[in-house]
Amino acid sequence: MMYVLRLLAVCALLFAPLFPAQAEQQDVAATVRGVVRVVLIATNGDQAYFVGHGTGFAVAPDKILTNAHVVELMRSEKNLVIGIVPSEGKRGYGGKLIAYSPGNDLALIQVKDAQLPVTTFYAGAVTDGQRVTAIGYPAAVDRAQGLDLNEMVHPLEPVKTSGTVSTGRSSQAFDTILHTAPMAAGNSGGPLVDDCGRVLGVNSMGSVAESEADAEFGFAVSDREVASFLRQAGVQFQRTAVPCRSIAELDALEAKRNADAELAQQQQEQQRAMAQEKALAVRRDHAEQEVFSARENMIALSGVLLLLGGLSLGGAMMFNAEHKPRQRKWAMIGGSVLILAAGVAFFLRPSFSSIDDRVAGYPINGNSADAAAEPAYDANGDNICRIDENRSRIIFSDTQDTSIRWTPTGCADGSVQYVEADKGWNHLGVAAGQSVSLSNFDPATGTYRIERFLPDSATIEQALKMVTRPGAKACTTDPAALGSLQQMQAQVRAILPAQPNERLVYRCSRKAAQAPAGGSLPN
Repeated sequence: MMYVLRLLAVCALLFAPLFPAQAEQQDVAATVRGVVRVVLIATNGDQAYFVGHGTGFAVAPDKILTNAHVVELMRSEKNLVIGIVPSEGKRGYGGKLIAYSPGNDLALIQVKDAQLPVTTFYAGAVTDGQRVTAIGYPAAVDRAQGLDLNEMVHPLEPVKTSGTVSTGRSSQAFDTILHTAPMAAGNSGGPLVDDCGRVLGVNSMGSVAESEADAEFGFAVSDREVASFLRQAGVQFQRTAVPCRSIAELDALEAKRNADAELAQQQQEQQRAMAQEKALAVRRDHAEQEVFSARENMIALSGVLLLLGGLSLGGAMMFNAEHKPRQRKWAMIGGSVLILAAGVAFFLRPSFSSIDDRVAGYPINGNSADAAAEPAYDANGDNICRIDENRSRIIFSDTQDTSIRWTPTGCADGSVQYVEADKGWNHLGVAAGQSVSLSNFDPATGTYRIERFLPDSATIEQALKMVTRPGAKACTTDPAALGSLQQMQAQVRAILPAQPNERLVYRCSRKAAQAPAGGSLPN
């Protein structure tokens, strides 16, 4: 049966890349939350005039990255103001230009009173033919929908278009990525993202079609240019070099891993059974040899005693003929005792049925197949946990080592209460305005797993209200409180997407007593 499961797991692994996971669309949708419309408005007394717009995205909760040419007029026209219109919510924000680099067409805007979802950059290599998505606010779509100024300055979801990368043809002025995702005026400053929603570059310009037969291409300012610009601007931004893998691929790998583990366990059990059979055969051989030797010794002893008894009786007859009654008496007694002892020795010889008892009575060698199994992981106390990248899908999170102080009642770090699940213990947490995390810790194996979801702001707000009930974060052993906590986690999970955007798997080990205390486990 396990061979069939393993075959199915391998097939799932082979075909997983052919079926894009739903989580990939969720990842792009999550990036959309941090994309904004950058609006330039001219003010003249009590009147305001729409001058133009572009796209930008959050590199920090209060900072927007866009193209320099989108805000170029701000350098010369003093009556212009910047408006930042997010993709969700109910209001816009005012912005201030704080960094400007026309050499690579990048600009940075400070946003007042905003806490926007932050995007993550991909620092790895971009491959030829890689699928990408351009996100932005093309003016052509706005005109086709007949949007007026009032509608354009209210939160509206941007447009997503897909294409592929063509490597090797960067622009001459600065490092760019050439791609085929359709764009129009207004897309400038928007992110070009991969299937995991990580930013590969900032869309800057497009090729001009000289005829209807010409294909249009886009150029995005590369991550290398962006990273240098943001560092010079003093902005700490999220960046990862972990390749993009779908949840479906991870599930297939996990299924194969479990099948391999089950198969290895079966093979180990078969080897243990064979070793046990061999050990039992050796034991039986030794027991048979001991029984046979003991029987032969007892029979030989019985024969010697019988011979001596017969000689003693013969001597008694000789003493009787010589009229020596005293000697005759002792010879008769000695002969009788020897013959009786011979009978006892014969009947006390080991039987063949005692072989099984001897086999069962042999001591067990510590290295034998039926030795005690290795004890399970003991998580009680301080643990240090390290990321397992082969089992993880890392999109935006920091993956440094983390620690947990665990108790048998599911209390982590003295303040975070987990509830028992089918396997391990679960805890659900919400980072306001950012993400929802479902954590699982299995104290029997030392495996810590976090699945992070990036739903829309309405879902996060709803989840936040659920988890901030009084006493929700306190450790407890009260069955009623634990039941309420478990019910709350189930209710929050029910409003989340079917698949997470990110999955982090950690392997934990007991922390050495002299090691300094680390940070707590992330929620």
